[in-house]
Amino acid sequence: MRIDIIAIVVFVVLAIVLQQPALIAALWAVQLITLWRGIRVNVFVQPASPFLKHRIQGAQTEAAELSRFNNSIAVTLLTVSMIAFWLDPSGWSGYVAAALVAVAAFVAICGFCVGCFLYYQFKRLRRR
Repeated sequence: MRIDIIAIVVFVVLAIVLQQPALIAALWAVQLITLWRGIRVNVFVQPASPFLKHRIQGAQTEAAELSRFNNSIAVTLLTVSMIAFWLDPSGWSGYVAAALVAVAAFVAICGFCVGCFLYYQFKRLRRR
């Protein structure tokens, strides 16, 4: 199980419960840096790596292109969330956009990758 996906769910749930868009802004920054520099610089993954090193060595990995696609969807939705908070700081629309990211991350934890499905559909349509 990927620690960064769990962190997404936790951050968004805490932001909604505590009514703190700053947590979503922090998550957006982490995801943006991860999209730019890669998973190795993710601040959720770095501290956990030494503890999970024995599990990481034999674990299946996700294709870099697919991981980047999923991360770009998350960054896009979190950007929409940030814009919504900027336009209306007390509005619920920012939380809805962030909740979409959290729901997709939770579903990924449960075993179905929404981003992977969208990627497959995108590639399939492109081949036609």
